[in-house]
Amino acid sequence: MTEAILLVGGQGTRLRPVTVNTPKPMVPTAGVPFLAHQIARAAAAGVTHIVMATCYLAEVFEPYFGDGSDFGLSLEYVVEDEPLGTGGAIRNAGQRLTGGPDSSVLVFNGDILTGLDIAGLVEAHRAADADVSLHLVRVEDPRAFGLVPTDPDGRVLAFTEKPQTPEEIITDQINAGCYVFRRSVIDSIPAGRPVSVERETFPGLLAAGAKLHGVTENTYWMDLGKPESIIQASADLVRGVVPSPAVPGRRGESLVLPGAQVAAGAKLSGGTVVGAGARVEAGAVVQGSIVLDGAVIGPDAQVNASLIGARAAVGARTVLDGAVVGDGAVVGADNELRAGARVWCEAELPAAAIRFSPDA
Repeated sequence: MTEAILLVGGQGTRLRPVTVNTPKPMVPTAGVPFLAHQIARAAAAGVTHIVMATCYLAEVFEPYFGDGSDFGLSLEYVVEDEPLGTGGAIRNAGQRLTGGPDSSVLVFNGDILTGLDIAGLVEAHRAADADVSLHLVRVEDPRAFGLVPTDPDGRVLAFTEKPQTPEEIITDQINAGCYVFRRSVIDSIPAGRPVSVERETFPGLLAAGAKLHGVTENTYWMDLGKPESIIQASADLVRGVVPSPAVPGRRGESLVLPGAQVAAGAKLSGGTVVGAGARVEAGAVVQGSIVLDGAVIGPDAQVNASLIGARAAVGARTVLDGAVVGDGAVVGADNELRAGARVWCEAELPAAAIRFSPDA
């Protein structure tokens, strides 16, 4: 049996207004809450018991996922009254684990989409007889991440959390947010206070001589910390760029959920999702976007790489490119929103209020 801890306590402030009513891991991605993809992939890799560490809007998780039986595993929930950080959350959730001190525990973040071979990571951890194993990926610009250099055998040499100077960038390998812990290591994390696994736990273990093993697998990897990342991840799941057993339909250029209406002459492409009860009017062109439940895309609107919140409305001939429209918001006809524009939940933007010059 493989047990896992799933960290889902973050507030997702960088994603607002997407996360005003919905915690980041529950944002619909390729037709289902993002967590459904993670849980389904974990179950497919042989995980049989997951402890979900929750905090922000904790009450929304259990009504959707229940006891986990629909995914073929056992699911429990631990709620933090106050945020405990990554390490504190792992320690807090560890009280629900059932394995012995030498058992392997998968730990993963609720905001990372990856094609990682989960079973392979667990097997590499056991083969290395490591105290902690970390999934590492290589990125072109590592400045926003934690750097993890390793020796030729994969042994971790150091941790540099979000380097501030060029001299600190000593590797392009970054912490990819998925780990395998020896159970006894989890039990050694201080209880009852905030702990950062990246800044305190891992450096402390390294200084104490523990064996930390890095597994570099250059697979699909996306940190869903920004709206554009969620939009891209959803499109990639729909198109089958990264696999997930939880996608509720065939892979292709679009996914139209039951109850949605797409008028004749409307065009969907690029991994677009149209949620239940949503409507796309005639002449609209929607590319690589998320249209959530009950939203309306008006006639001849153009929507590209954007997220349209639940029950929101986009007026006729409006152009959205890289925009986010919050739940229940109304964007009137003949507007043009580009380059990261965000419309807050329930806000109303009059017709022709914002236009961009072609030379801008």
